[in-house]
Amino acid sequence: MNIQRLTVVCLLSIFFSVVVVAKKKPPEPELKTASVNMIVIRNSSGKPVKNAEVVIHLIDEHGKPKQEGLELKTHEDGKAEASGIPYGKVRIQVIAPGFRTYGDDFSIDQPNLEFTIKLQKPAEQLSIYK
Repeated sequence: MNIQRLTVVCLLSIFFSVVVVAKKKPPEPELKTASVNMIVIRNSSGKPVKNAEVVIHLIDEHGKPKQEGLELKTHEDGKAEASGIPYGKVRIQVIAPGFRTYGDDFSIDQPNLEFTIKLQKPAEQLSIYK
C-alpha cells in the first residue's frame, strides 16, 4: 500500500511539474530603443532655432501614426533630445513661427542617432492680384 501511495504521489508531482513548465511563456524579446538628438537650424544662416516644437510619431508599416506623438521644444542652441524611442519608423515634424513646417520619416535602427533639420522661410504666396 505504501508503494502505491508513493507511486501516486510521484506521478502527481511529475504531472504538476509538466503543467507548470507547459504554462511558462517564452521570454519576450527585448524591445530595442534609441536616443535621438535633433538640431534645428535656419537653412539660410545655419543659426539655431530656439523654442521650435518637435513632434515624434511612431508609425506603422502603412505610414499611419501608432499613438500620440512625443512633443519636445528646442533649447537655446536649437537642440532637442529624446530617449527610449523604439526601433522602427518615426515621423518627425518641426513647427516654428516664421518658418515652413518640416516633416519627414526616418528609420530608427541604431542606439544613438542625430538629425540636423534645416528650416526654411515660407514661400511667397502666389496671387493673380499682383
